[in-house]
Amino acid sequence: MSEVRTKEGILIHNPEDFKGMHAAGQITAQILDEVGALVKPGATTGEIDAFITRRVVELGTVSATIGYRGYQHASCISVNHVVCHGIPGEKVLHDGDILNIDVTVILDGWFGDSSRMYVAGKASRKAERLIKVTHDSLMKGIEAVRPGATFGDIGHAIQSYAESFNMSVVRDFCGHGIGRVFHSAPNVLHYGHPGKGPVLEEGMFFTIEPMINLGRPETKTLADEWTAVTRDKSLSAQFEHAIGVTATGCEIFTLSPSGKFYPDLGA
Repeated sequence: MSEVRTKEGILIHNPEDFKGMHAAGQITAQILDEVGALVKPGATTGEIDAFITRRVVELGTVSATIGYRGYQHASCISVNHVVCHGIPGEKVLHDGDILNIDVTVILDGWFGDSSRMYVAGKASRKAERLIKVTHDSLMKGIEAVRPGATFGDIGHAIQSYAESFNMSVVRDFCGHGIGRVFHSAPNVLHYGHPGKGPVLEEGMFFTIEPMINLGRPETKTLADEWTAVTRDKSLSAQFEHAIGVTATGCEIFTLSPSGKFYPDLGA
């Protein structure tokens, strides 16, 4: 069957493709469920990544990030003021650190991509608030997904919610089309105007992954050419789901099997 794409180049998937994306997304979500037990003061980000690397193989999948543009890890682990693409290594976690762990696996050619927040020990009140607003911003964006809506509707839902709490939306990174390709059209902006951008159609697959800062939205990329940080050193948080547009809304492919998508913020 020949591919069907919109005028913007967005691939329209077939109903059976949802099964492949669901299966891949559930493996990613399972790994992210399991890794939470390792996030504690004294652990290193390298130890967490080693666990993820092992589980990717044990669960019969392939890491999408090892070897991607020279990257050599099965996860990105972004701590505190790191916005995204933090490289796992010798960094030791301390009580109150917040971190995003981003994992993408490939199962039977389908890419499962998701990230979520974790806390080492107990989060500060301001970190708790940031994590909650970021999570809820993602869910507001997902609630806007349905055929006939636009990508601007998604961005507006996220932006207006986050900014109502005096937080900022990172502009330098966005969500993306996904499926049998890691990154494809469209770019899914986490800010925007209602009614603008491409119109959503049943069969579109993409990620929504807002990065929300306590301070200003500007970022900079460090000398390693991967790690992006907030310019003002303010805390940043991110949640990501991969979804497919259905006839009535959307299917979230990366739902947590154990209901652990939102973190335990500590006693």
